[in-house]
Amino acid sequence: MALVIVAAIGVLAAVIMPGSGHIERSVVVGKDMRQVYDVLDNFRRLPEYSVLNSYDSHVKYNYSGKAFGPGAEVNWTSSDPRAGNGSLTIDSATPDFNKVDGTAKDAKIVWDLDNGWKGYDKTFTFDLERQGSRNQLTNVTWSYDVKYGWNLVNRFANLYIHGDPDSFIEFGLNNLQNVLAAVPNVSYGDLVPYIRQTEQTPVLLVPASIQRKDGIEGLADTVNKAVTQIQATAKKLGVNVTGPRIIFTTNYGDQTYTFDVAMPIDSSSLNVNGQTQQLTAPTTPALDASAPADASTAAAPAAPAALNPGDHDKFGRLVVDGGGVRATLAFGGAALEGVWNGTAAGVPQTRDMLKAYALTHGYKFDDVVNRSYDILAKPEVKDAQGNITSYAEFDVYLPITNAPDQTPEQAAGIKQPTLEVETPAATGSAPAAAGTAAAPASSN
Repeated sequence: MALVIVAAIGVLAAVIMPGSGHIERSVVVGKDMRQVYDVLDNFRRLPEYSVLNSYDSHVKYNYSGKAFGPGAEVNWTSSDPRAGNGSLTIDSATPDFNKVDGTAKDAKIVWDLDNGWKGYDKTFTFDLERQGSRNQLTNVTWSYDVKYGWNLVNRFANLYIHGDPDSFIEFGLNNLQNVLAAVPNVSYGDLVPYIRQTEQTPVLLVPASIQRKDGIEGLADTVNKAVTQIQATAKKLGVNVTGPRIIFTTNYGDQTYTFDVAMPIDSSSLNVNGQTQQLTAPTTPALDASAPADASTAAAPAAPAALNPGDHDKFGRLVVDGGGVRATLAFGGAALEGVWNGTAAGVPQTRDMLKAYALTHGYKFDDVVNRSYDILAKPEVKDAQGNITSYAEFDVYLPITNAPDQTPEQAAGIKQPTLEVETPAATGSAPAAAGTAAAPASSN
């Protein structure tokens, strides 16, 4: 009789319990809503903010479906029961990614969840809302919803909704802030980036640097001198320059801008000091194993050994003359492309926009060897009085890995617009929309 009474009470309690569950947590992040939206509308950054990796550092992820937006999928497997096996699918994202900028004040992304938690129709929902006097903040509300139906055992699971589901959300929100903190705080809403597949191209280059205070004039003067030096060296080597100048950015510091000026040539093998040498791609400089572990006791670094024609520098680039001209294979692989029409002052910001875009979409990049670069596709035009009558066009590239074949803009068929202007904008103005220049040596 006692067992019957206990069972009856249990059934009654289960019937009284709700047939669904809901929890939510919120946090305000100091990022534009578009950046937050893009991170959550794909799963490439999920391992960095999910609680799953804290349970099992060896959890395995597999991506399928679309790379971005509704239809994107990820599943995971783990030997740790806390992580278990499961999958997430982006069910919906409103508004469309290209409408998050502008007048949109809020957005919503829904993930469908399939894992070992009790219940069915399990979903994670992200409600995003612009906040702040200049809409520079985003309130992120992450919620979990589940249905139990009339499964009485599942209904008791509602008592534990503040366990694993709550931990998943709370841990994820905290780590999401860390992921977003690494994204440059720049708006890329006007950029229409494309992923280009580039081919390796032989180039001659000259390392250079200027003081930032020297401005555009100092940059132009240094670049022109390097171009003249490269053209003279190419003539001595018996090769032809085949395209416009390229600038590989080494370091865009607060005081100094360090870069390489390069130009493509028509031969990947060069005769230097009577020996024919095949050009190779740059490599990561090797660490000095002899360096002392304690930097405080280290002696002053020795002056670098002089490089002679035929030697290779620390990046493996061939030294071709005594004036500092190097030769190497550039490009090769995927690159994220944007276009800036204006003065050279807008190129650095375009570069930051591409990096921010790559970080929110989960495209990896390495600024040590595969550095960002820009190509002068069209020089500016001036009238007889020296006034600019037509902007220059700069194709800006960020080499990337772990990327799909297309950006969401490409997949959606959004064309890269050109910028038609009659008078030049101020040199400090923000970059305009991307243009239509092709990638260097594109294979597709």
